[in-house]
Amino acid sequence: MVEITSDPLDITQAYERLRSIDAGACVVFTGTTRRLTNGQETVELTYECYPELAQKVLKELVEEAMRRWTLLDCLVWHRVGVVPLGEASVLVGASSAHRDAAFEAARWLIDTLKERAPIWKQEHWADGSREWIHPGIPAKAARPVGGHDVD
Repeated sequence: MVEITSDPLDITQAYERLRSIDAGACVVFTGTTRRLTNGQETVELTYECYPELAQKVLKELVEEAMRRWTLLDCLVWHRVGVVPLGEASVLVGASSAHRDAAFEAARWLIDTLKERAPIWKQEHWADGSREWIHPGIPAKAARPVGGHDVD
């Protein structure tokens, strides 16, 4: 199951979606907005994406995870818009009969999502500056189409 939403992500809802009487393991990873990044204080994050393409890429990741591991289910949920400190911006999960598959799939999902998904993060720093970030892309080149720095 894939979801891109501006609503807060609910870890309990994700767990309920993944759990099964056949699952001996249910792994849910939540990525949250943290206060400090490389010594700089973050006020909040903003996420933007190209929804149709992001949805397609996330669906492909879920399908690939289901092929690679013996899973009962898996999901990727990503939040867009402003994400305040301490709130979840991304949630991935996997359920399986045994824990190894669920742990490995969840780890692969979050790592691969960060590499492949057309989702951009803008750090809002305490000093008032902002910076677009995308893993594997230099910060200055990581702006979404039409995106710009706000000083």
